[in-house]
Amino acid sequence: MKTSHQYSLRSPLLRALALALCLVWVTPSLAQGIVTEKQQDYRACMQLTRIDPSAAFERALSMLDMGGGIPARHCAAAALMMLGNYAEAAQRFEEIARMMPDDASADTVASILAHAGIAWMEAEDLDRAYTAQTAALELSPDSAPILIDRAMVLAERKNYWDAIDDLNHAIEINPDDPVAYVYRASAYRFVEANDLAMDDANRALSRDPDNAEALLERGILYRLAGNLDAARQDWVHLIAKHDGRPAAEDARRNLELLDVKNPQTPAQE
Repeated sequence: MKTSHQYSLRSPLLRALALALCLVWVTPSLAQGIVTEKQQDYRACMQLTRIDPSAAFERALSMLDMGGGIPARHCAAAALMMLGNYAEAAQRFEEIARMMPDDASADTVASILAHAGIAWMEAEDLDRAYTAQTAALELSPDSAPILIDRAMVLAERKNYWDAIDDLNHAIEINPDDPVAYVYRASAYRFVEANDLAMDDANRALSRDPDNAEALLERGILYRLAGNLDAARQDWVHLIAKHDGRPAAEDARRNLELLDVKNPQTPAQE
């Protein structure tokens, strides 16, 4: 059974959110900065990736046959990512970045490279993920989403202090994003800076009181501090608000761990 000590900085729900960002975040930039024809087809294809990625891939191939160019290739790569073909999707995103016209904005190319980084991370090729995210940040050094993406990679490599550095920068750019605080809280916990971790979990929840990952993280920190009633309260709140989501399943397992250790009272560490 997974214990709270084993909770990863990159939880299943956050992986899902990263995928959603991958597919939504660059679309306006592509549609406005690159697409000069068939914008409606491209947008419809991208929307389809989230509903029926197999159909989206076939649609993208049809668009390519009709001269759909880079937008069609992007939709095909996004569909492959949603289908779980992460390595192939990553390679396609990198190819798209190389194919971008000279007048494409640096931010647009950086976004596509960031997609490649997310895909490589999902493919568990952390070296290539880091390389792609670093290349993206060379083009767009103040992109908070890409800094958060690279922090995920660094944390997966157990380079927690480097991850914290990226998250510090992301928070300086966008101090109102609860996700960055949750990630930094987790990273601080892994380097046993639990007071700093608790501060960040509270900051995240002050911005989003029902944030699933922040509630899970703060519950873990309460448990590590021996405040088992508070841990239980956060996890019960999480399950009530987000039942069925991966973070809620993690909270339920943590509650079960407490109950298995001591059915009458929350378990001690």
